[in-house]
Amino acid sequence: MKRFWKIVIVLTVLIIVLAIVGRSCGGNRDKTEVYTEEVTARNITETVSASGKIQPETEVKIQSEVSGQIIELPVKEGDHVEKGQLLVRINPDLYNSALNRSEAALNGAKSSLSSARARLVQAEAQFKNADLAWQRATKLKKEGAISDAEYETTTGTWETSKAEVTAARESISAAEFNIASAEATRNEAADNLRRTTITAPMGGIVTALAKETGESVLGNSMMSGDVIMRISALNSMEVNVEVNESDIVRVSLGDTAMVEVDAYLEEKFKGIVTEIGNTALNQMGAMTTDQVTNFSVKVRILPESYAHLAADTASTISPFRPGMSAAVDIQTDRVTNVLSIPIKAVTSREDTTGTRLMDRIKNKGAADAGKREKPEEPFTCVFVVNEAKQEAVLRVVKTGIQDDEFIQVREGLAAGEQVVIGPYDEVARKLDPGDHVTIITEEEAEEETTNGDKE
Repeated sequence: MKRFWKIVIVLTVLIIVLAIVGRSCGGNRDKTEVYTEEVTARNITETVSASGKIQPETEVKIQSEVSGQIIELPVKEGDHVEKGQLLVRINPDLYNSALNRSEAALNGAKSSLSSARARLVQAEAQFKNADLAWQRATKLKKEGAISDAEYETTTGTWETSKAEVTAARESISAAEFNIASAEATRNEAADNLRRTTITAPMGGIVTALAKETGESVLGNSMMSGDVIMRISALNSMEVNVEVNESDIVRVSLGDTAMVEVDAYLEEKFKGIVTEIGNTALNQMGAMTTDQVTNFSVKVRILPESYAHLAADTASTISPFRPGMSAAVDIQTDRVTNVLSIPIKAVTSREDTTGTRLMDRIKNKGAADAGKREKPEEPFTCVFVVNEAKQEAVLRVVKTGIQDDEFIQVREGLAAGEQVVIGPYDEVARKLDPGDHVTIITEEEAEEETTNGDKE
């Protein structure tokens, strides 16, 4: 009898344990609500986004090469100027005086040259007479007709006359050098006088005016001078943006870009990459661990893309102004009619249970599983819904380029398959291969969340 009750107790315990285990297993078989999207063919354009400021492609800072007071300023900000038009006139009095002094010095040098030439003529005449006297004295000395003292006196006079000729010729050379120096000084004074009148080096719009009539300016002959104004060619505008070092390698000259300007919220303008910086913008400064390395990229805004905005204005006026903020999406790559899925469907997993097939493909030809190397990085995966079994299947995929919403799938999926795109927690962490799922719409999920919050 006791044996019978022992058997009953053991069987009861086993039944309870099995019930608990069964309930636990049954809990894992509960269906998870997910929403999906079909794998379809799309056109995908990869972009690099950056922001920056609008500026003219061609802009000139007008600075004076000479210092002085502005006595004439016939333009104002916003004026259109033509090449060669008068922009600024600086008081020329000091430079006129300097030119007059240099011309007087040049004339003095020329006079000195004339005197030196006259001296040479005189010295040559004296040397000629001294030479004749020395030749006669030499002949008489040989005949013994004159004394040594008389001969030596004649010889000394001849040598002195010869030295005078040499000195006169050197005086002419010195006078010629003085003339060259005086001419250079005169030319410099003339150039400085000419620089008191500043004309436009190009046609454009006066976009900034920093000085007024009566103010003084510092010339840039020895250092950087004052900027008087800026002239910009507003018919050709560009956006100067900063692109991160991780994206700059994907940007190429000639890439198409879409430009959004804060001042025109409903407009998008077409651009083209015209210049890519080769040196990081912060290379010259002190580097820190949290400093971002960016490169300058210039994007020309194509005039035809904003022609409708400038239809009612002059051809030289642009709807954009230097300094306006703009955002640029540079189209670095584009594929057409390729299989793609939403980016939010992609996750990464290290679970080799769900990646055995890809593991075998990666290690094809290995003698046994023990020789296979564990991947250093997690696999890129998606969850595909097996509609017949209503369960999630982990699928390793190979991806390509992506845009803001979709990503290209090169391998691992077929058109028409349903991939899980949410909820995010399920895709990223909770969902496991083999879990039973129920497909709902995102709207239904939002309604359930709203109703739960109300309760």
